[in-house]
Amino acid sequence: MSGRLLMLWSAPRSRSTMFLRMMLERGDFLVVHEPFSHVVDFGRAEVAGTVCADEEQVITRLLAAGRERQVFSKDTTDFHYPAVLRSRELLTEAVHTFIVRHPREVIASHYGLNPALTRDEVGFARLREIHDAVADATGRTPVVIDADDLVSRPEETVRAYCRATGIPFLAHALRWEPVAVPAWRQAERWHLDVMASDGIRRGVSSRPAVDVEDHPVLGAFYRFHLPHYRALWEHRLTPQS
Repeated sequence: MSGRLLMLWSAPRSRSTMFLRMMLERGDFLVVHEPFSHVVDFGRAEVAGTVCADEEQVITRLLAAGRERQVFSKDTTDFHYPAVLRSRELLTEAVHTFIVRHPREVIASHYGLNPALTRDEVGFARLREIHDAVADATGRTPVVIDADDLVSRPEETVRAYCRATGIPFLAHALRWEPVAVPAWRQAERWHLDVMASDGIRRGVSSRPAVDVEDHPVLGAFYRFHLPHYRALWEHRLTPQS
C-alpha cells in the first residue's frame, strides 16, 4: 500500500463528520479527526498514536504518517491555523479537499449549538484562505464538494470525489451501523446526529429554526461569509454516476 495524506477542510456544521464516518467505514485509511482544531481547543490531539501539542507537531506527524500509509484527516475552520498556511510542505504534499454547505444552514446549525457564535468562527473566510493557499502552492484548483449534493446524491458525489482524488470507490462505505467513535468523545454534543446515523442522508435538526438572514447579529455574519462560500462553491464537483 502506498502512502497518501488526504485532507478534508470544512466550515463547522457542513456535514464533514458524516463524510469522515464514511471514510472510517472504508477501512483502507487511518482516519484522524480534527487534529488542528483539537490542539487549539483542548491543547492536545492524537495523530497516528502520537500526542501533539501544537500545529507544528500535528503537521509533522500527519506528513510522517502519510508517507507510511493512507491517512485521511478532516478539520474545521472555526479556528485559524497560521502554521498550516506557512507550511509549503503540507500544502503541496497532502491532497487537500473541501466540503461546503450553504452559510444559511451552517450558521443556523452552529448557532443552535453555540449561541455565543462569533463571525469568524463561522469559518468560510478561513476555509477560503486555506483553499487559496493550496491553489497558489500547487498551481491546481483543489477538489470541492457540495454537502447538499452529498446527501441528495451520495453515491454519485462520492464517486466523483474518489475519481478526483484517485482513490477507489467503495459502495459498502455509504452505510454503517450507528456507533460512537472514540475520537468524538471530547466534543460529543457536536456529533450526536452522525452517531445516530446509519448512512449518508439528509438529517432533521432537533434545534429551533432560525431566520439567519433577518437576525440582527447572524444576518451580518451571513452577508460577510456568503461571498467566500460562493467563491468555493463555484469550483464544486459535479456528481457522476
